Amino acid sequence: MSASEKGKEIDTESSASSLVDVDSPHVSSVPSDFESQATQTKTQAERMAHEAEDKARENSAKASQKTKETAAEADQKASEASSKASGKAKEFSEYASEKSEELSREASDKYDKVKKSAARNYREGKEEAKEKGNELSRNRDNPVVVGNAIIIGVGSVALGFTGYQKYAKGELSWQVAGMAAAAVGAFAIGDYYVSQYLFKNKYPKK
Repeated sequence: MSASEKGKEIDTESSASSLVDVDSPHVSSVPSDFESQATQTKTQAERMAHEAEDKARENSAKASQKTKETAAEADQKASEASSKASGKAKEFSEYASEKSEELSREASDKYDKVKKSAARNYREGKEEAKEKGNELSRNRDNPVVVGNAIIIGVGSVALGFTGYQKYAKGELSWQVAGMAAAAVGAFAIGDYYVSQYLFKNKYPKK
């Protein structure tokens, strides 16, 4: 190699050294397998993305299936509850209908009994009143009957007149009315026994 060629080589190396500072912290060396590493990283990212998509679809399918199962279970329970409620309602309706018929029969029976009893009492009362009327008609000339009729008439007039006088004078009270009622009751009892004695011993009934 000539001296001129050696001088050019030295100058070139010196120029390159002056342009690039290998000791600078901002300059780093690139590995020889940089391109292969970048390719691998991209492939891994794509694979991870596909796996994430597959996982998401799988979870979505599971969630959808779970939702369908839950909805089906809820529908089944609702149907069972509706069937039970319908059965209970039917039982209650039948019970209410039977109870209503039973109460209706009891009420009808009681009404018939009361109606028959009232009719019987009416007949008996009517017959008794008729008998009393016939008895009074047969014994209208009996002195005891005539005397009782006079006593009742006179006593009623006297009691009414006395009561009116007490009322007009402001002397009528519950105490006076009670005493008058007690006196009338005592007189009626005495008259009854006297009349029975006279009917039996002196003036018998016809």
